[in-house]
Amino acid sequence: MARHGLEDGERAMKPGVEIAFECLPLRSVGRVDVPLDASAEFEAFCRRVQRALAKHGHHNSFYLHHGRYTLLVTNDPQIGLIEFGFEGVALTDAEDRTTVDVDLDVELRAETCDWLTEPVVEWFRHTVQQAVRVEFDRFIAAGDLERTKERIARLQAETDAHGGFLGMGL
Repeated sequence: MARHGLEDGERAMKPGVEIAFECLPLRSVGRVDVPLDASAEFEAFCRRVQRALAKHGHHNSFYLHHGRYTLLVTNDPQIGLIEFGFEGVALTDAEDRTTVDVDLDVELRAETCDWLTEPVVEWFRHTVQQAVRVEFDRFIAAGDLERTKERIARLQAETDAHGGFLGMGL
């Protein structure tokens, strides 16, 4: 008998989806004003971060941006790829050890499924929220959150040591 497919061990090693994002701990945002010379794109980003801060505060909240969720529903990206973009906030417990909730804007960016319908897209928008929540727990467990917080603390200390100016030659 011919057999085709992944063995159980192989299946466990291959992720079902690809999730990527950049993370900005909102506790690291000291100033919320938009620079006068900001590009329109950066100004829009600053405004979204301002809204996130107003809604969720500085503590235990992390702004996820440039988020991408990619799923292959077949083994051919030309027939069966679904990609969503997302941006928003991940909220953690008081010790930043586990994700409590996510508040994301999710939009369909690309798809190669001519059978994809709007109810399925809506279902996937909810699925992206759940998947990002799981992935943020993996981000925390991998130590990426701790390294991000340490890097921000070092930059803040260096900025404070230079009277609030860093990288400006002042």
